[in-house]
Amino acid sequence: MATPVTTADVVAARLTGRRFRPGELAFEAALLAALLVSLLFLIVLLADILATALPVFRQRTLGFISGELSPTADRAGVGTSILGSVTITAGVAVLAFPLGIGTAIYLEEYAPDTRLTRFITTNIRNLAGVPSIVYGILGFAIFVRFISAVGLGGNVNGRNVLAAGFTLAALVLPIVIITASEALRAVPAGIREAGFGVGATRWEVIRHHVLPSAAPGILTGTVLTLARAFGETAPLLLLGAVTGFFTLGADSSIVDRLTSAYTALPVTVFDWSRQPGEDFRALAAAAIVVLLVILLTANSAAIILRNRYERKW
Repeated sequence: MATPVTTADVVAARLTGRRFRPGELAFEAALLAALLVSLLFLIVLLADILATALPVFRQRTLGFISGELSPTADRAGVGTSILGSVTITAGVAVLAFPLGIGTAIYLEEYAPDTRLTRFITTNIRNLAGVPSIVYGILGFAIFVRFISAVGLGGNVNGRNVLAAGFTLAALVLPIVIITASEALRAVPAGIREAGFGVGATRWEVIRHHVLPSAAPGILTGTVLTLARAFGETAPLLLLGAVTGFFTLGADSSIVDRLTSAYTALPVTVFDWSRQPGEDFRALAAAAIVVLLVILLTANSAAIILRNRYERKW
């Protein structure tokens, strides 16, 4: 007796059948070509940067990484720039992450589905696409004046690390909210219902079940957001980041360092790339390599944290 042919068998046979489809093959070939061209540009660019930076690392690896800014190429280093970027990024983490994650929790778990909530969510997503230079103008118009008004402007009239931290925190805050909201939305509703079923309150369900389940996505988004803040240049140029040579006294206090002149690693790359001569060109390439290593380390940390929490939960 012949086995009856079902609809699923017919669909599977058509999907796995070896039929020649010119349009599908052409589209697949175009996608592959786009990938190969992108990789080619990336490989050529990285190879040129590494080849240019290699003499700097051969001659003075530790001296370059720990050195301070200098008007002479043979003494200049990125130690001051790395310290400035780390300080600004730490301020971004302290300001943006609690506010962003708290806002995401409220919008996803507490806020009712009203026109006002949808309006706020739409505007948050629009703010995530605003160019960074606009946030630089915002920081110059608001945060610089505010810091000067409260007496923390120092000798640079508010164009210091504090203003930079506030501005970059405002820049990445919409992205933190969006990534945290998506991670919370991806948690299955059954987890919430199981918690409510045993008598847990909403906060207990969120704290013990929803947040641990959403932790991999939240951590990944926040670390990648930090990496973006670390690599921003345009807002810092508007906020007075030094593009030349300056020094801070060895006996400077923390308050002095936060309220005086500052710089950042991307700003140093921008400054050295404009200088004449092959020496500064090599220094710019070496600084780019250091910046790439830091960003890749941050991305790797995000992947490790995500995988660890996924295994745990």
